[in-house]
Amino acid sequence: MELLQVKDITKVFPTPQGEDHVVLEDVNFSVNEGEFISLLGPSGCGKTTLLTMIGGFQEPTSGAIFLDGNEITGPSAEKGYVFQNYALFPWMTVEKNIAYGLQFKNMTQEEKNRRVDEMLQLANLKGHEEKLPIQLSGGMQQRVAVARALACKPRVLLLDEPLGAVDFQMRELMQNQLDMLVGKAGITVVMVTHDVAESVFLSDRVLVMGSSRGEILEDVTIRLPKPRDRDSEEYIGYVEHLTSLLRKAFGRTEA
Repeated sequence: MELLQVKDITKVFPTPQGEDHVVLEDVNFSVNEGEFISLLGPSGCGKTTLLTMIGGFQEPTSGAIFLDGNEITGPSAEKGYVFQNYALFPWMTVEKNIAYGLQFKNMTQEEKNRRVDEMLQLANLKGHEEKLPIQLSGGMQQRVAVARALACKPRVLLLDEPLGAVDFQMRELMQNQLDMLVGKAGITVVMVTHDVAESVFLSDRVLVMGSSRGEILEDVTIRLPKPRDRDSEEYIGYVEHLTSLLRKAFGRTEA
């Protein structure tokens, strides 16, 4: 069943010279409930702009985005958002970071406590409730950020290059943790990434965006069981195919 629909989305930004800069033009795709979708493309192709519009942080110049059939007009608890640097509150403990969004929900304190405990269990963070973010590893900080986004039971989880600043060795470990956490939550995910292998490891579908106004070069379904074997021929084949598509995207940039 379709959960999210992106329909005829165009986004135009004015420039200091008084000209219009068209970032996205007539972008269309849909996301089924429970799918993990990655937006893959070169820097500047508009993928993060598109994600922020799905999150309700920006409005499209034209077109509309629908969640559960309702047009998105701003941020809401229906959409959980994880930023690249996780945006944890450094003065708050793990427990208080996870509980932050629940203060805006119509819940009793007992219900909030129960929900935070569920998230701590889900993210394998029991025993770390009183730690501050600075005391956590990168993988644990990631799990806190995802748990916080999931605490309000959103319909869709939006990830903006959540592993963009992580080195290669740690990145694979954190991909494993993210895959486990999202799989246990059973939630719909849209993720922005520029990492081809990451998109293959995590996604059900990968939308490859070109540099020209958000053009979707191909919608690639990843038909591999999870957990995925990074060394399998099929996995490597998907990586090579998507890499070829990215080269095409970069080629259009250079043109």
